[in-house]
Amino acid sequence: MLDPVLLQTFLAVAETGSFTQAGARLGISQPTVSQHVRRLETAVSRTLVARDTRGVALTDNGDAMAGFARTILAAHATADAYFSGAATRGRLRFGAADDLAITQLPRILRDFRRLHPQVNLELTVNQSSPLLRRVHAGQLDLVFIKQTAGESAEGTRVATDQMVWMAQDGIALEPGEPVPLIAYQAPSISRQMAIDALESAGRTWRITCNTRDVNGVLAAVRAGIGVAVFPHSLIPADLVKVSQRLALPDLPAVDYVLIANPTVQREPIDALTNAILSRGVVRAV
Repeated sequence: MLDPVLLQTFLAVAETGSFTQAGARLGISQPTVSQHVRRLETAVSRTLVARDTRGVALTDNGDAMAGFARTILAAHATADAYFSGAATRGRLRFGAADDLAITQLPRILRDFRRLHPQVNLELTVNQSSPLLRRVHAGQLDLVFIKQTAGESAEGTRVATDQMVWMAQDGIALEPGEPVPLIAYQAPSISRQMAIDALESAGRTWRITCNTRDVNGVLAAVRAGIGVAVFPHSLIPADLVKVSQRLALPDLPAVDYVLIANPTVQREPIDALTNAILSRGVVRAV
């Protein structure tokens, strides 16, 4: 039987790409993380993590183990909830940034509702800035949003991602012409990042599409009417990063963070927070 503690540590490494960040997430030391991963590799007689000077990456066996680990840990959580007799109850007003809809988040919310049927989950999907204002105003209990990396110590960081320029493969920009920009309506983190980066680089730009949601951004990019700023890990398979090819300016990284309202019931918040941290949300599906 695989030790759930080892599986949880391995998943943290898989999701953060770092032994140090995995330790920070779990509240254990980096040597302990390394020890857990080695013990898991010994238990299955397979190399799960490739380590080199450039960082940490999963092997093919590691990718397979990540899937098994999520299934095993979810089964453990289901069993614990069933036999403990202490079902989580209450109301949970949860807000999520709309581009997280193309990650594992919908599946996690579905499983959460199955595991915690006595929690009244209310979902709000919006841009990060309005969601942050609403949780601070007491109108939401927990939000899952993007913030510029290192911008705030508030909340629980789930992952860090690099913002990049995304477009349809083969798109070209004419020299000297304004950069055709596909952007969310203001206020928007990615919109402001794009404008600030272009103006700092002395590049002119024009908005070719204003949209309210991620599906509008993706549709406009697929139509070839411009470029968009997008999280690198969430770029769909039919679109590409064009930052270097089009000589577009560098962009900041973002943190995906969970921020809770400190004045409301903790039990539902903690249950959903743990579900998100254990499942590796931030990657495209």
